[in-house]
Amino acid sequence: MTERAPLSRKLSAIAESATLKVDAKAKALKAEGKPVISYAAGEPDFATPQFIVDAAAEALADPASYRYTPAPGLPALREAIAAKTLRDSGLEVSPSQVIVTNGGKQSVYQAFQAVVNPGDEVLLPAPYWTTYPEAIRLADGTPVEVFAGADQDYKVTVEQLEAARTERTTVLVFVSPSNPTGSVYTAEETAAIGEWALEHGIWVISDEIYQNLTYEGVTATSIVEAVPALAGQTILVNGVAKTYAMTGWRVGWMVGPADAIKIAGNLQSHLSSNVNNVAQKAAIAALTGPQTEAEQFREAFDRRRRLIVSELSKIDGLVVPNPLGAFYVYPDVQGLLGRTWGGVTPTTSLELADLILEQAEVAVVPGEAFGPSGYIRMSYALGDDQLLEGVQRLQRLFS
Repeated sequence: MTERAPLSRKLSAIAESATLKVDAKAKALKAEGKPVISYAAGEPDFATPQFIVDAAAEALADPASYRYTPAPGLPALREAIAAKTLRDSGLEVSPSQVIVTNGGKQSVYQAFQAVVNPGDEVLLPAPYWTTYPEAIRLADGTPVEVFAGADQDYKVTVEQLEAARTERTTVLVFVSPSNPTGSVYTAEETAAIGEWALEHGIWVISDEIYQNLTYEGVTATSIVEAVPALAGQTILVNGVAKTYAMTGWRVGWMVGPADAIKIAGNLQSHLSSNVNNVAQKAAIAALTGPQTEAEQFREAFDRRRRLIVSELSKIDGLVVPNPLGAFYVYPDVQGLLGRTWGGVTPTTSLELADLILEQAEVAVVPGEAFGPSGYIRMSYALGDDQLLEGVQRLQRLFS
């Protein structure tokens, strides 16, 4: 008998999402009755605002919600997204330049599929969200990491990007506020990077999913607002998940030049067609309704941010940059490595994360998921009491 043909080599090379893997492990331990506190998932602990849920319930009563609708999204939602893009990113676009996707991840995937060709190099500032390099490889591109450490507040410079650029560089990933670090580029830093990309004809994929979660009076300046001429070679990706506590609703979007959006729309028409209509109508309510609860969420995140930074900074051996956006803190833990804790001597942040889970019953994501070892990511999108208890466990472990 002839041996079965092999599985896809491309998909076989793709790694599982590290953040979801750690979160799943933490949940499994909780199910066993262990008092694990998880800082792994980037998921707000708040309930979706009731007026958004009510809009979904109303949509359930509408037979039109049960049918196919345009693959790029409901016209009313595309209009609402265009209005938000003008309001928050300073870019005026037509609704025809918007595609509604199944969460932000699909928009990231489709953005790379739209602008990356086999052999292209994509500059990927590190630390980076764990999905980016895999999505680049799925588009037959080559991710080129450009690392900035805690001493740079995890923000790359134009000089670093230029040093990494080759004749095969066609795309730059730009994320501000950042997952995993919470860093926010200043308007001047954003403009400098945008001008550099414009000069060299490089596409920019800018992930703005956390743009409404900033603190201390900081604004996340969109790269197309900083450099308007860059709009012709930029795709913005975004969604309702983080701002409105709607992670499970799976509504994201991509905004970009008409030609890029057209081919991405063709892909989506074969890949998934339209996002479910009930969730789309809920997203319309989120974007066009009162923003009071979204602002309350942001204020709660700010309170938790200040608490976790203050408490983590008490641990000797941690360097804790002050994050000004998103809901993550990204300590440099190199000062804890090579030292013995509870009979174990970790030499990498992966080993340190295992130690923390085993001895403190706290789940964190090791830096290896986001680039170089020596760091951990902790989401502070969890209840205040658990947030403090988990950090106090770390303080006891590393005292």
